Amino acid sequence: MADTPDDRPASKVARLIDEYGLEGLGADLEARWTGEGVERMSLRDLAEFFNKRLLEQALLDAGLSALESDVRTTYENLTGDDVSTGVRTDARTRLERNGIDVDDLERDFVTYQAIRSYLKEWRGAEYEGLSDQEKIEKDLESIQRLMTRTLSVTEERIEKLRDTDRIDIDEFEVFLDAQVLCQQCGTQYSVAEFLEQGGCPCQQA
Repeated sequence: MADTPDDRPASKVARLIDEYGLEGLGADLEARWTGEGVERMSLRDLAEFFNKRLLEQALLDAGLSALESDVRTTYENLTGDDVSTGVRTDARTRLERNGIDVDDLERDFVTYQAIRSYLKEWRGAEYEGLSDQEKIEKDLESIQRLMTRTLSVTEERIEKLRDTDRIDIDEFEVFLDAQVLCQQCGTQYSVAEFLEQGGCPCQQA
Protein backbone atom coordinates (compact mmCIF):
# COMPACT_ATOMS: atom_id res chain seq x y z
CA MET A 1 0.00 0.00 0.00
CA ALA A 2 1.34 3.42 -0.95
CA ASP A 3 2.23 5.85 1.81
CA THR A 4 1.34 9.49 2.11
CA PRO A 5 4.20 12.03 2.28
CA ASP A 6 4.07 11.98 6.11
CA ASP A 7 4.45 8.17 6.11
CA ARG A 8 0.89 7.50 7.18
CA PRO A 9 -0.79 4.64 5.29
CA ALA A 10 -2.96 5.71 2.36
CA SER A 11 -6.59 6.09 3.38
CA LYS A 12 -9.68 6.05 1.19
CA VAL A 13 -11.56 7.99 3.85
CA ALA A 14 -8.88 10.69 4.05
CA ARG A 15 -8.83 10.98 0.26
CA LEU A 16 -12.61 11.34 0.05
CA ILE A 17 -12.70 13.96 2.79
CA ASP A 18 -10.29 15.98 0.69
CA GLU A 19 -12.00 15.32 -2.65
CA TYR A 20 -15.48 16.21 -1.35
CA GLY A 21 -14.23 19.24 0.56
CA LEU A 22 -15.46 17.92 3.89
CA GLU A 23 -13.06 19.80 6.11
CA GLY A 24 -13.48 18.95 9.77
CA LEU A 25 -15.23 15.65 9.12
CA GLY A 26 -12.20 13.64 10.19
CA ALA A 27 -12.16 15.23 13.63
CA ASP A 28 -15.92 14.74 13.84
CA LEU A 29 -15.58 11.03 13.07
CA GLU A 30 -12.91 10.64 15.73
CA ALA A 31 -15.01 12.43 18.35
CA ARG A 32 -18.04 10.31 17.54
CA TRP A 33 -15.97 7.10 17.78
CA THR A 34 -14.29 7.94 21.07
CA GLY A 35 -17.38 9.57 22.56
CA GLU A 36 -15.51 12.79 23.25
CA GLY A 37 -18.22 15.36 23.94
CA VAL A 38 -20.84 13.46 21.92
CA GLU A 39 -22.70 10.17 22.12
CA ARG A 40 -20.41 7.42 20.91
CA MET A 41 -21.11 5.74 17.57
CA SER A 42 -20.02 2.31 16.38
CA LEU A 43 -17.75 1.89 13.36
CA ARG A 44 -20.68 0.56 11.31
CA ASP A 45 -22.80 3.57 12.23
CA LEU A 46 -19.89 5.86 11.40
CA ALA A 47 -19.53 4.28 7.96
CA GLU A 48 -23.20 5.02 7.25
CA PHE A 49 -22.81 8.52 8.69
CA PHE A 50 -19.79 9.14 6.43
CA ASN A 51 -21.52 7.78 3.33
CA LYS A 52 -24.51 10.00 3.95
CA ARG A 53 -22.19 13.00 4.15
CA LEU A 54 -20.77 12.05 0.76
CA LEU A 55 -24.29 11.78 -0.65
CA GLU A 56 -25.28 15.07 0.95
CA GLN A 57 -22.34 16.84 -0.66
CA ALA A 58 -23.08 15.24 -4.03
CA LEU A 59 -26.68 16.48 -3.79
CA LEU A 60 -25.53 19.98 -2.88
CA ASP A 61 -23.03 20.06 -5.73
CA ALA A 62 -25.84 19.06 -8.12
CA GLY A 63 -28.11 21.80 -6.80
CA LEU A 64 -30.55 19.37 -5.20
CA SER A 65 -32.16 19.44 -1.78
CA ALA A 66 -29.87 18.12 0.94
CA LEU A 67 -32.31 18.14 3.83
CA GLU A 68 -31.62 15.39 6.32
CA SER A 69 -34.82 13.59 5.35
CA ASP A 70 -33.91 13.71 1.65
CA VAL A 71 -30.41 12.39 2.29
CA ARG A 72 -31.68 9.60 4.56
CA THR A 73 -34.37 8.51 2.10
CA THR A 74 -32.09 8.62 -0.93
CA TYR A 75 -29.35 6.68 0.85
CA GLU A 76 -31.80 4.01 1.97
CA ASN A 77 -33.21 3.73 -1.55
CA LEU A 78 -29.70 3.24 -2.95
CA THR A 79 -28.34 0.81 -0.36
CA GLY A 80 -31.22 -0.77 1.57
CA ASP A 81 -31.48 -4.56 1.40
CA ASP A 82 -35.27 -4.52 1.43
CA VAL A 83 -35.67 -1.83 -1.24
CA SER A 84 -37.41 -2.96 -4.42
CA THR A 85 -35.64 -2.84 -7.75
CA GLY A 86 -38.11 -0.22 -8.97
CA VAL A 87 -37.47 2.12 -6.06
CA ARG A 88 -33.71 1.72 -6.41
CA THR A 89 -33.89 2.40 -10.14
CA ASP A 90 -36.02 5.52 -9.60
CA ALA A 91 -33.49 6.85 -7.07
CA ARG A 92 -30.57 6.26 -9.41
CA THR A 93 -32.41 7.81 -12.36
CA ARG A 94 -33.24 10.95 -10.37
CA LEU A 95 -29.62 11.43 -9.39
CA GLU A 96 -28.26 10.69 -12.86
CA ARG A 97 -30.67 13.18 -14.45
CA ASN A 98 -29.12 15.83 -12.22
CA GLY A 99 -25.59 15.02 -13.26
CA ILE A 100 -24.56 12.70 -10.44
CA ASP A 101 -22.57 9.63 -11.47
CA VAL A 102 -24.19 7.08 -9.18
CA ASP A 103 -21.69 4.35 -9.97
CA ASP A 104 -18.82 6.61 -8.91
CA LEU A 105 -20.72 7.72 -5.82
CA GLU A 106 -21.42 4.15 -4.73
CA ARG A 107 -17.78 3.22 -5.29
CA ASP A 108 -16.91 6.03 -2.90
CA PHE A 109 -19.10 4.62 -0.15
CA VAL A 110 -16.91 3.09 2.54
CA THR A 111 -17.13 0.10 4.86
CA TYR A 112 -16.66 0.10 8.59
CA GLN A 113 -13.20 -1.45 8.02
CA ALA A 114 -12.16 1.64 6.07
CA ILE A 115 -13.41 3.87 8.88
CA ARG A 116 -11.51 1.80 11.46
CA SER A 117 -8.32 1.95 9.42
CA TYR A 118 -8.66 5.71 8.97
CA LEU A 119 -9.28 6.39 12.65
CA LYS A 120 -6.64 4.05 14.06
CA GLU A 121 -3.89 4.09 11.43
CA TRP A 122 -4.28 7.47 9.77
CA ARG A 123 -5.44 9.59 12.72
CA GLY A 124 -3.89 7.49 15.48
CA ALA A 125 -7.14 7.46 17.45
CA GLU A 126 -7.87 4.90 20.14
CA TYR A 127 -11.10 3.96 21.84
CA GLU A 128 -10.58 2.94 25.44
CA GLY A 129 -13.53 0.62 25.84
CA LEU A 130 -14.24 -1.92 28.53
CA SER A 131 -12.06 -5.03 28.69
CA ASP A 132 -13.73 -8.34 27.86
CA GLN A 133 -13.94 -9.25 31.54
CA GLU A 134 -15.33 -5.85 32.52
CA LYS A 135 -17.97 -6.10 29.80
CA ILE A 136 -18.99 -9.60 30.92
CA GLU A 137 -19.27 -8.47 34.55
CA LYS A 138 -21.30 -5.41 33.57
CA ASP A 139 -23.72 -7.43 31.46
CA LEU A 140 -24.07 -10.10 34.18
CA GLU A 141 -24.98 -7.39 36.68
CA SER A 142 -27.61 -6.05 34.28
CA ILE A 143 -29.10 -9.52 33.78
CA GLN A 144 -29.18 -10.18 37.52
CA ARG A 145 -30.90 -6.85 38.17
CA LEU A 146 -33.54 -7.68 35.57
CA MET A 147 -34.07 -11.13 37.07
CA THR A 148 -34.41 -9.67 40.56
CA ARG A 149 -36.92 -7.15 39.26
CA THR A 150 -38.88 -9.86 37.44
CA LEU A 151 -38.95 -11.98 40.59
CA SER A 152 -40.16 -9.05 42.68
CA VAL A 153 -42.92 -8.11 40.22
CA THR A 154 -44.07 -11.74 39.98
CA GLU A 155 -44.31 -12.08 43.75
CA GLU A 156 -46.15 -8.76 44.01
CA ARG A 157 -48.70 -9.72 41.34
CA ILE A 158 -49.40 -13.11 42.91
CA GLU A 159 -49.84 -11.51 46.33
CA LYS A 160 -52.35 -9.02 44.93
CA LEU A 161 -54.29 -11.76 43.17
CA ARG A 162 -54.31 -13.78 46.39
CA ASP A 163 -55.35 -10.85 48.57
CA THR A 164 -58.25 -10.03 46.27
CA ASP A 165 -59.43 -13.68 46.29
CA ARG A 166 -58.71 -14.20 42.61
CA ILE A 167 -56.42 -17.18 43.20
CA ASP A 168 -56.08 -19.73 46.02
CA ILE A 169 -52.68 -19.72 47.70
CA ASP A 170 -51.43 -19.21 51.23
CA GLU A 171 -47.67 -19.11 51.55
CA PHE A 172 -45.68 -19.40 48.34
CA GLU A 173 -42.22 -18.91 46.87
CA VAL A 174 -41.28 -17.88 43.35
CA PHE A 175 -38.23 -19.32 41.60
CA LEU A 176 -36.62 -17.69 38.58
CA ASP A 177 -33.70 -19.45 36.93
CA ALA A 178 -32.38 -18.49 33.50
CA GLN A 179 -30.40 -21.24 31.81
CA VAL A 180 -28.16 -21.29 28.76
CA LEU A 181 -28.10 -24.46 26.65
CA CYS A 182 -25.17 -25.08 24.33
CA GLN A 183 -26.73 -26.66 21.27
CA GLN A 184 -23.34 -27.98 20.18
CA CYS A 185 -22.70 -30.30 23.15
CA GLY A 186 -26.01 -30.21 25.02
CA THR A 187 -24.57 -28.86 28.26
CA GLN A 188 -26.77 -26.51 30.27
CA TYR A 189 -25.50 -23.70 32.49
CA SER A 190 -26.83 -20.98 34.72
CA VAL A 191 -26.33 -17.57 33.14
CA ALA A 192 -23.76 -16.61 35.78
CA GLU A 193 -21.76 -19.82 35.31
CA PHE A 194 -21.90 -19.52 31.52
CA LEU A 195 -20.63 -15.93 31.45
CA GLU A 196 -18.06 -16.30 34.21
CA GLN A 197 -16.37 -19.23 32.44
CA GLY A 198 -16.35 -17.38 29.14
CA GLY A 199 -18.90 -19.51 27.32
CA CYS A 200 -18.98 -23.27 26.77
CA PRO A 201 -15.73 -25.23 27.12
CA CYS A 202 -16.64 -27.31 24.07
CA GLN A 203 -16.14 -24.20 21.96
CA GLN A 204 -12.84 -23.36 23.62
CA ALA A 205 -11.16 -26.71 23.13
